[in-house]
Amino acid sequence: MFKAILFDLDGTLLDRDSSIKHFVSTQYDRFAPKFKNIRKSDYISRFIELDCRGYVWKDKVYQSMISDFGVQTITWEELLDDYYVEFINSCIPFPNLLKTLDILTKQGYRLGIITNGLGDFQRRTIQGLGIENYFQTTLISEIEGVRKPEAEIFIRALRSLGVMANESIFIGDRPDVDVMGAKHIGMKSIWKRDLGWREPENADGIIDDLGEIPLIIERFL
Repeated sequence: MFKAILFDLDGTLLDRDSSIKHFVSTQYDRFAPKFKNIRKSDYISRFIELDCRGYVWKDKVYQSMISDFGVQTITWEELLDDYYVEFINSCIPFPNLLKTLDILTKQGYRLGIITNGLGDFQRRTIQGLGIENYFQTTLISEIEGVRKPEAEIFIRALRSLGVMANESIFIGDRPDVDVMGAKHIGMKSIWKRDLGWREPENADGIIDDLGEIPLIIERFL
């Protein structure tokens, strides 16, 4: 019945919260001599607060950081460049990511990613996770010119994989963007639980761990 499994990226495959904490910690270490009067814990907590779980552009985040801490020894552009270059080294997957992708691949499913974000940055994130070779298609909103939950980006992904909506499952952490976006075009949807969001009432399934995916798909058959 099902031929394709598609995934969101941030918060679904990438443990973004852990990745951001790791990155900001290492960024502070790289530039510590320029942050003479800033405590590391304050730098990390302020970045996370301003970042708003990825929904604030990093240029705005770093401009605010420079202003808030009164930094004059480095520019926000330098910190932003460091973010683009170095984040790939802080990409932390959720548990059982590679194991699950191996299982789904061996079971013959076509795999895809649909993610909102910047093209080059999201591609580097996928590379940082070491998963790019598992997927037959990857659609990124900046490149496509459309964003989830718009139907068009889901339709393009399905067309690329050569499958119909009712032959496909989408897995993501955002109830409004991922679950609803997929269901609106007739896909099955699985919610990757995230305590930052209220549990959706209309998801076809809910998982806490990526390792649960093969079993929950079996229940759909």
